[in-house]
Amino acid sequence: MFETTIAGSLPKPSWLAEPQKLWAPWRLGGAELEAAKLDATLVAIKLQEDAGIDIVTDGEQSRQHFVHGFLEAVNGIDFTKRVEMGIRNDRYKAMVPTVTGPLSLKGRAHAAEARFARAHTGRKLKFTLPGPMTVVDTIADGHYGDRVKMAFAFADVLNQEARGLEADGVDVVQFDEPAFNVYMDAATDWGIEALHRAAAGLTCTTAVHICYGYGIPANVEWKATLGAAWRQYERIFPALAKSRIGQVSLECRNSKAPLELLKLLDGKDVLLGVIDVATDAIETPAEVAAVIGEALRYVPRERIIPCTNCGMAPMRRDIAAAKLIALAAGAKLARERFL
Repeated sequence: MFETTIAGSLPKPSWLAEPQKLWAPWRLGGAELEAAKLDATLVAIKLQEDAGIDIVTDGEQSRQHFVHGFLEAVNGIDFTKRVEMGIRNDRYKAMVPTVTGPLSLKGRAHAAEARFARAHTGRKLKFTLPGPMTVVDTIADGHYGDRVKMAFAFADVLNQEARGLEADGVDVVQFDEPAFNVYMDAATDWGIEALHRAAAGLTCTTAVHICYGYGIPANVEWKATLGAAWRQYERIFPALAKSRIGQVSLECRNSKAPLELLKLLDGKDVLLGVIDVATDAIETPAEVAAVIGEALRYVPRERIIPCTNCGMAPMRRDIAAAKLIALAAGAKLARERFL
């Protein structure tokens, strides 16, 4: 009960990439880089295990960015043809590659790190992929001419990788869709169906992560414009409750999203964000347990999986490590209090 996990990413060691920076360039190259990525993956797994996390990830140590790390393994994308584009409804700008032809997978994207992680932990293993809607919001289109058509093309490529991850022994495949909190109408019109296409045929646990973004200034500033109650979840939860995705990962700690909205996810496991990744303040076990206790008013206890609000890639490593310990300790306290 109250098994713990994280949204996906952890900070990279300073010998691998520049700390506290998204899209940080690698500090090594060639065979040395590939070996270092796996070394960092092992560190990430050990960090989670030592903290007491039950369902571990690879920490996304082999990816510069949660979307572009996957795109590097896809044919039909030109990384030399980068353009500046507003993403997440122009919340911030980024230099993104361009789709220039039909999409196909170059064999596999994440087989090496998934198999390595599986070989080095006996715990349940979760692996994250970007969701189709978030992918098309993070890349320029120079080929398809239609956002929905391109999203479904990406969904087919993602499905190929997801099936491979399941064959590698991954227990949970999670698709990250922060765009669902920005384009709510599109999420219900076609985003969830694209997600179904990406998850088609999987027999392992499937999850979708929907948050308000990394704890970077652009996201913090955007949240300040959302008012006293963030009700984006209200517009997509009913459709997600009817979806074929098994788990929904949410931002709850220090969030203004009313927890009563969790009732709209009836029948789904809730990866409950109890750790705030937008602050360096370390949660106490009591604070973590309090969020779990509040969620119990709306979600059956057997469906709550305490988690982080979002990825921890841009954080200081020592802060992230301390937050992992707080997450596990808070879940333990919640078991004592509420079971």
